[in-house]
Amino acid sequence: MSTPPVRAVIFDLDGTLVQTRIASWEIFEQISKRFELGVDRPEQYFDLFRGNVFESIRSLCRDDAHAAQAKEAFLELLRNEYTPPLVPGVSDVVRRLASDCTLAVMSSNAMQVLRRVLVTNDLAFCFAHVFGGDVAPDKRAAIAAFLADSGSGFGRRCSADYDEGGRRQDPDRSSTVLVTDTAGDVRDALAAGIRVVGVAWGMHSVEELTAAGAEFVALWPQEIAAHLLGDAAARPPEGACAIPAPVPATAGEDTAGQVRAAAAARRARRTGSADAPVTAPTRSTSPAGRTGSSDDELLAAIRVVCRRG
Repeated sequence: MSTPPVRAVIFDLDGTLVQTRIASWEIFEQISKRFELGVDRPEQYFDLFRGNVFESIRSLCRDDAHAAQAKEAFLELLRNEYTPPLVPGVSDVVRRLASDCTLAVMSSNAMQVLRRVLVTNDLAFCFAHVFGGDVAPDKRAAIAAFLADSGSGFGRRCSADYDEGGRRQDPDRSSTVLVTDTAGDVRDALAAGIRVVGVAWGMHSVEELTAAGAEFVALWPQEIAAHLLGDAAARPPEGACAIPAPVPATAGEDTAGQVRAAAAARRARRTGSADAPVTAPTRSTSPAGRTGSSDDELLAAIRVVCRRG
């Protein structure tokens, strides 16, 4: 029997979308020392993800109060200090999948971290739903909530607005896939009744992910799209998802401004012709002699498209 087409893809964050082994361990090492949890080596920390990480942390604590303090301190450090790099190649895979599927992120990490990572890498509007560990610590419950949501069929195509033009595809368990790097997530997803694809560059090995029940383990990000979409993976992203991400900021440039500018460029392309020429705006000057901020953003958007297109 053929596999049903994929309608929804749920990504884990740490170790799946971003490189986490060093960055995450450096954060948790501080927590282990402060709360005397006895986790002295990275390998011990990675083992915590064989199940729900917060339940694993609880098992290291004296009581519920101790566990609550450790969890809150861990999340607070993540919110303020955790800035991991994106896995090379993942951005293009996300944009390709967003053209066809509803995308979500489920993570044990804090919502503030998810927002920082996705906005900085210009992927925020590729995802229609985001579940952070500070609002949904149990991934099985988060998966159930996603599937039960009457709006889960509405995706985002790399633009701020949600689908309103009849592209709704309500996902069910057989057409929903979790992409993750940990054996604990694999087991949680299978318990929730959905499919699972593992990735080899995160916390756990190909063998561990396969033993936990992953239907496939990708060695490279591009294999995710190939496995989930088949021959359709060769088609380029459509609409706003085809707009390239902004180039990294150089010294003195405003990264947040670049993100806003790139979003403006995508909105313009999404609502107009993909082949329409881009016309430079009239520059208006303020009394202080500085160009207005809206003109700056539009000019930056044009430069992004020209440099990368």
